[in-house]
Amino acid sequence: MNKGKLDTQEKDRLTSYERGEWQTVPDSAEAVQRYRQAARATLRKDARVNIRISSKDLEALQRRALEEGIPYQTLIASVLHKYISGRLVDQS
Repeated sequence: MNKGKLDTQEKDRLTSYERGEWQTVPDSAEAVQRYRQAARATLRKDARVNIRISSKDLEALQRRALEEGIPYQTLIASVLHKYISGRLVDQS
């Protein structure tokens, strides 16, 4: 395989795989099904929330979403999800 187009992490993973350091997960079909169900449950949007925010904040959200190439509702949901899961990082 041509390693020239791979980034450092990809090269490390490929080298590790080629050394035989990877092992098959026991009961992989069961694990795949379990992870599939978890992903579906995580991504399911089954509740609605109505909030009031300033028009200035909404416009800023819409601009940022446009820059990201996603709907602004998706951006809001993503920010909320990152916050509750502890992955929203303060950059100040």
